[in-house]
Amino acid sequence: MLPSPVFRPSKEPGLSDRPKRWHVAEPAPPDYIAALSDLPPVLAQVLYNRGYRDPAQARAFLEGRWDGPNDPFLLKGMAEAVQTIRRAIRGRQPIAIYGDYDADGVSATVVLAHALRAIGATGRIHIPHRYEEGYGVNAAALRKLAEQGVRLVITVDCGISSAREVAEAAEYGLQVIITDHHTPGLELPPAAAIINPRQPDCPYPFKDLAGVGLAYKLAQALLQTEDRGWKTEALGPPSSVPRPLSSDDLFDLVALGTVADVVPLRGENRMLVQQGLAQMRRAPRPGLQALLDIADIPPQRITARTLGYILGPRLNASGRLTHARYSLKLLMAETPAEARPLARQLNEWNRQRQHLTLQYTEAARQRVLAEGIAPLLFVASRDFLSGIVGLVASRLLDEFYRPAVVVAIEDGQSKGSARSIPGFHIAEALNACHDLFERHGGHAAAAGFTIRTERLPELQARLQALATAALGDHDVIRPLRIDAEPALADLTERLLANLARLEPCGQDNPPPLFLTRGLRVLDRRYVGRDAAHLQLRLTDGQEERRAVVFNHARITAHVPDRVDVVYQLAWNEWGGQGQVEMHICDLRPAQL
Repeated sequence: MLPSPVFRPSKEPGLSDRPKRWHVAEPAPPDYIAALSDLPPVLAQVLYNRGYRDPAQARAFLEGRWDGPNDPFLLKGMAEAVQTIRRAIRGRQPIAIYGDYDADGVSATVVLAHALRAIGATGRIHIPHRYEEGYGVNAAALRKLAEQGVRLVITVDCGISSAREVAEAAEYGLQVIITDHHTPGLELPPAAAIINPRQPDCPYPFKDLAGVGLAYKLAQALLQTEDRGWKTEALGPPSSVPRPLSSDDLFDLVALGTVADVVPLRGENRMLVQQGLAQMRRAPRPGLQALLDIADIPPQRITARTLGYILGPRLNASGRLTHARYSLKLLMAETPAEARPLARQLNEWNRQRQHLTLQYTEAARQRVLAEGIAPLLFVASRDFLSGIVGLVASRLLDEFYRPAVVVAIEDGQSKGSARSIPGFHIAEALNACHDLFERHGGHAAAAGFTIRTERLPELQARLQALATAALGDHDVIRPLRIDAEPALADLTERLLANLARLEPCGQDNPPPLFLTRGLRVLDRRYVGRDAAHLQLRLTDGQEERRAVVFNHARITAHVPDRVDVVYQLAWNEWGGQGQVEMHICDLRPAQL
């Protein structure tokens, strides 16, 4: 049997009617394969493709070693942030954490709340209401916090694009510390400290931490400072600690937010997620255990896919439909009795979210097909909820492989989300249109904005022009980057167990893609609920393997007798029996 956790693709693959361009990686040099002779050659090839051209680097990756710097004080603004926080604690000034309503922002809020409580801080948490306050820092919310006696606000996963709001905060007697991983705009906020590795002159070498990763680095700096008894004339002695806390205790939350926010799972992120997954498998906190129970997943089987496709969507559901404070309460829950009803409610909201996503996506794709597939897809509707438009944009990108902007039209102001492909940095595109927005922010692949409704036509025209200039008006075809061409005989339990060492898989560390050519189809049949999937039995004349095409049973008649297939490998277990299975991403008639 395979070791737990079982290696699985990060997302169930499936065919699409859109053409794809197959790119097969160049074979690794023979001396590289020889230097990793204890590994299956297919795995060595995958490591070479991932950029680990030195065999020692490849082994370090497999072993989960992170040799990069771990000092949080390398982040520009960290020393100033720690001094400001400790000064506020010594002066008994209430501190507020200003979070965000997605899984990354909520996880980051909980991380920082635990750290501040551990070093003796008092204060409150503010999670904005998506529909009433919108994305980013809200001036009215800051004013209310000041009226409640708060003197220091620390943002997590937001604030880097809120220069105007932070400037107003000073008028209310507030200091603001910003921790945010999104791409900085043209003007940085006048904050007491900014922690963002993407800001100019930040020497921190790893730029891809999520919002929760930056909250963790601040927590790490605060706890390290407390542990060292570090002091300056301005700060005096360290504060009293109500309860012990190690930064290692926060790894599970860091892993959750990092995977849910789809940041690259390489470098420091990979190490943080590995540590967090190990922690969850040992002893998940009550809120996470309650969600796992509802999904019928034992802790020992948690993978990055569990975080990204099972836990993350449920945590996001409250912020999409009602208020993210319910997800916050779940992650802060200290007992199973407190966590279970919250988990049940999040699960129900997630069901509603799934229904709305399907409904809105079908409406949006019909608009795209009716209007023609442009270099950038732009769909706006009064029927959409703003909490769902990001998911719709993702679905449109998945199907059409174009940057997609989806907008919920509201009276006065509208709210939109954008998703993009390599070659078109969507946050930079929004920055180029900054004069149109009330607020905006994001990174290369995803962004959001609030805009006056009457400005939508101009925004569409300007974004369309930018996309046409960047991508051209020719057909953009999704690439499939294929790692190796194994024979069916190579697809063994041993190979799959070795591929599991690539975990956690996700953004920038995808599950490997393989190509096997000239296979004969021995059998076709429908499987799954509503016969939604197509199961094939394939042979190369010597070996046979089972393959599945998810959610595309309707293509049965179009599968020729001989095929070339691109696939991911998975382990399928049923009735106590298991076998290696091919999950097909694309196929075509065999090129004989």
